[in-house]
Amino acid sequence: LYQKGNYKQAITAYESVLAANQHSADLYFNLGNCYYKLNKVAPAIYNYEKALLLNPDDSEIVNNLAFAQKLQIDEIKVLPKVGFSKLIHDFTSVLHYNTWAWISVGLSSLFLLFFIGYYFSQFTSYKRVFFIGMILILVLLFMATTTSIVAKKSYETEKPAVVFAEITEVKSEPQHSSSTAFMLHEGTKVFVLETLNNWKKIQLTDGTEGWIDSNAIKELK
Repeated sequence: LYQKGNYKQAITAYESVLAANQHSADLYFNLGNCYYKLNKVAPAIYNYEKALLLNPDDSEIVNNLAFAQKLQIDEIKVLPKVGFSKLIHDFTSVLHYNTWAWISVGLSSLFLLFFIGYYFSQFTSYKRVFFIGMILILVLLFMATTTSIVAKKSYETEKPAVVFAEITEVKSEPQHSSSTAFMLHEGTKVFVLETLNNWKKIQLTDGTEGWIDSNAIKELK
């Protein structure tokens, strides 16, 4: 359907797979492509972002997301991380937290092998090599495990969302009568900080905060 240019029908087919509680990075990527072909900014960006959550290292997804973001009206700067927090973020984000966890499992197995070698070795020189190896592996194991925990905690606490309303007001307080802090348009990525009734407190990538109607955004996870 997609190759024939029947993008609306392709979307229906892809979403029927989602309705069956099955998903993958490829599925969201294909959905994003369909919506992009139809100039549907918010759904395209939303599905590309969903694909990135499952496969953050896919360059094709990153490239297509960048093309879709060019259709946005809002140009929000990204506030760069600095200092120690930047070092931690850069290091933990090199790999997915599941990958760090598997590295920890691998290092644990390697530590066990070195321990067996140390325990059964008959030569002092071999015992010394195995012992030093155990110490080094233990240090790496600690680093990998800690990184996995930190990365997972960061993933779970971060609540990204995409604005689906064509244009919406962001209020200074969670009520319609409060003053308008700024306006947002479809496709803009925000981060949910707090929920109060039918309002969401959001933060933009430049650090700006405000309250938005829950129906105006769609959370990514």
